[in-house]
Amino acid sequence: MKPLERLIPLEEASRIVLGAVRPVEGSERVPLERAAGRVLAADLVSALEVPPFARSAMDGYAVRAADTFAASPGLPASLAVGERIHAGRFPDRAVVPGACALISTGAPVPAGADAVVKVEDTDQDPDGERVRIRRPVRPGENVAPAGEDIRPGDLLLRAGMLLTPSRVGAAAAVGSAELPVFRKPRTLIYTTGEEIHPPGGPLPPGKIYDINSYTLGALLDGIGVPWESGGNVADDPDALVRALERGKAFDLVLFSGGSSAGDRDLIASVLSRAGTVLFHGIALKPGKPTLFGTFSGVPVFGMPGFPASCLAVGLLLVAPAARRMARLPAQQRRTVRAALASGIAPSAGRHQVFTVRLEGPLAHPAYKESGDITSLSAADGYIEIPPTVERLDKGETVEVVLF
Repeated sequence: MKPLERLIPLEEASRIVLGAVRPVEGSERVPLERAAGRVLAADLVSALEVPPFARSAMDGYAVRAADTFAASPGLPASLAVGERIHAGRFPDRAVVPGACALISTGAPVPAGADAVVKVEDTDQDPDGERVRIRRPVRPGENVAPAGEDIRPGDLLLRAGMLLTPSRVGAAAAVGSAELPVFRKPRTLIYTTGEEIHPPGGPLPPGKIYDINSYTLGALLDGIGVPWESGGNVADDPDALVRALERGKAFDLVLFSGGSSAGDRDLIASVLSRAGTVLFHGIALKPGKPTLFGTFSGVPVFGMPGFPASCLAVGLLLVAPAARRMARLPAQQRRTVRAALASGIAPSAGRHQVFTVRLEGPLAHPAYKESGDITSLSAADGYIEIPPTVERLDKGETVEVVLF
């Protein structure tokens, strides 16, 4: 065993990681119903106008505005009611002078009509043959003209945009049944260590269930990045090289465990010979033995084996890298301010991720040790403590990043 030679600051590690990963190339076409959350791969230009016809913005009567100019409550204009026009049905005939058409919101305005009178400003004769209009309307009033929203040739969506529900709706408005999107980065997750055993069966003596594959996988699921398990890799240089070779078919490779400085922690030495190690060791608690490098151009993380450490590094480094590779915007952190329920004495010289549980206005420390998964599962979020801070006192206000 030998200690890690140099611990770099978390900020430097983040710069190295984000500088080494690249947005993935390649695109695919997906049905509109599966496009939300994806990133558009090509500009979407409208070939038609929206709405495709002049339509009524109100329930009421389609009229020639000139026929209403003299209308008032005391002397309403009386017009003959012709056609009844509902949304989805195109008018059969034009509106002539002295006549009008009963019209629903969203229905096409018939030829000859240039305005719509709201139903609230009218009184219909009992037989429904005529309507009395109590207020004049101007030309264009309560009418949405054809192409008011979108015109042919309009750039509707730009390549690189995240497809939100409203943008998917815009694509639907111009008749797109599918959209070109960038493909998602594929991630391969390995575990290392003879003690790791898959969940689902009895636990043999000396073994522990695999935690990290599932916490990391859940983290990637939340970003929308697909992943698969590569299984457990033996603590053997040849086995690790074979695992790296398999990872060449993926965009990102994560190893859980094997990144520390023990005599069976071999990833750093194997990657330094077969690929490139960009850093090994961060001034971070938990997460000190994190390793990052590349193999045949594929980014490779050597993650700490302890669950709290592994997931902390996943949140701080892996998730931002995966989002960049997927062309997604940086995660907007949700934070709340709370008062510490008890004092904290952080580790000197190391950036610390300290988990807390929220109860009303108070933040209760939840962090135990880096090997304890309940340090995270029992917490509502975490505070980040810079390496220069020597103590946080009870009652001190902190910013809590919510999980």
